[in-house]
Amino acid sequence: MPVPREIYLFKNYFLKFYQEQPQDVRMKIKWVLNLIRDVDLISEKYLKHMRDGVYEIRVGLGKNIFRIFCCFDEGNIIVLFHGFQKKTAQTPSREIEKALRIHKEYREAKAKGEIADFLGSTPGE
Repeated sequence: MPVPREIYLFKNYFLKFYQEQPQDVRMKIKWVLNLIRDVDLISEKYLKHMRDGVYEIRVGLGKNIFRIFCCFDEGNIIVLFHGFQKKTAQTPSREIEKALRIHKEYREAKAKGEIADFLGSTPGE
């Protein structure tokens, strides 16, 4: 049986998005995060590599589509960045650029040894 991944938050980007969502969306986000944490091979339906080490977690609820950006670190660690509600067919380039900026910020903080101050466990745990 594979070892579950660990999921962490970087600063408050994800938490701000998460707390703004209604209860049913938060429940679906938790379900997808648990799937990503526990399942060895994850379908692109739920997790897709975007570029430069940034991934997109994909959450759908009815006709609503949500995306959460993240990266992998040290094997089984997933670090969550920001999220948004998707309203177009393609992921908006401004959201990808924001994720790349946060990813760079994360890597710089980690290189300085400051990362322990920014990580927290996933919501509801």
